[in-house]
Amino acid sequence: MDWKRESSGKVRGKALQKPRKESRKMPGGREVARKMWARNLDEGGARRSRRHGDAAPGGQERARAQGRAPSGGAAALHGPHERPPLPLPRPALHLAPALHGGPHTLPLRPLPDGADEQLLPVAVLRAAEDGSEVFLSEWKERKVALSRLTRLEVRDDFLHGLRMLKSLQSEHVVTLLGYCEDDNSILTEYHPLGPLSSLEATLNLSKYRSTNTWQHRLQLALGYVAIIDFLHRSPLGTLVMCDSSDLPKTLSQYLLTANFSIVLNDLDALPLVNRSTGALVKCGHRELRGDFVAPEQLWPYGEDVPFHDDLMPAYDEKIDIWKIPDVSSFLLGHVEGSDMVRFHLFDIHKACKSQTPAERPTAQDVLDTYQKVLHLLRDTATSQTREML
Repeated sequence: MDWKRESSGKVRGKALQKPRKESRKMPGGREVARKMWARNLDEGGARRSRRHGDAAPGGQERARAQGRAPSGGAAALHGPHERPPLPLPRPALHLAPALHGGPHTLPLRPLPDGADEQLLPVAVLRAAEDGSEVFLSEWKERKVALSRLTRLEVRDDFLHGLRMLKSLQSEHVVTLLGYCEDDNSILTEYHPLGPLSSLEATLNLSKYRSTNTWQHRLQLALGYVAIIDFLHRSPLGTLVMCDSSDLPKTLSQYLLTANFSIVLNDLDALPLVNRSTGALVKCGHRELRGDFVAPEQLWPYGEDVPFHDDLMPAYDEKIDIWKIPDVSSFLLGHVEGSDMVRFHLFDIHKACKSQTPAERPTAQDVLDTYQKVLHLLRDTATSQTREML
């Protein structure tokens, strides 16, 4: 891709105060205004602002086109024929080639000393306790979510999530727009309806009340099961959704899109089950409690024996199947017709709740049943409507 065509792109985080502007003369006499603000925490915990600029000084287009950074260093390439990135003189944001047509980078430059530091995120898309802050930003006149790590002790999880994002790009996963490993930053598509946990509040809005039907809700439940099926049969192998110790936590891992579908947003806890080697998983290193988690996730030795992670047995992907009925019940809600849907799903949900993991159906089995129920009820509703006419 011609770099100069991309140079008009800009990323800017929305601030409480009027931001500064900087214009640079580009080849051909074209002025390009560049703005980007995002709060970052350094090792001392002090806040500092950063600005994202993607215009190179005059005379450096040739170096960029040859895969060289503006300062003379080698620019990391990212694409179908990816090679190990070389050190950069400053952090760079890699733009996904599938979206932008070719490998290139956008340098992340800090604001000069004395710049406005009172910058706050307009929308926090992920809780701060997850170890990152997410800023609503804008790039090339489209809203994006800029996620930055704030706790270095969970950097391994952060990078694991990035690797999963790069490897699992599909209709089931939020779109990755860019990333910068050196700066612990990830740029993804922004979904204004937010996490799946806010579904009820969204459907109570007047503009969305027409979609608050059992048909749309069952379609959401079907989409959720489709994501679980995708993870269990992913290109990387059988992945387990470990960030699901309770219903609110599970719902927070997914986003509701503008066309009322579901995408997986948080991928930093997806361990791999390998049956050929006997490799199983354990979700975290603490004791789990409650009815939401599968029985095999509970401490098996009673209250008289203190919990010890080394003694806790591992398990497989069937823990995700156990949780499907609870998540689906939330998604179906209590609208007219939802009880009818639950009745038709009763048998498959009962099988999901089997105490023996091996007796539970696969995600593909559940997905097939959901699709059959959706088609059956739609056909029944259509026939009833025709009879009334």
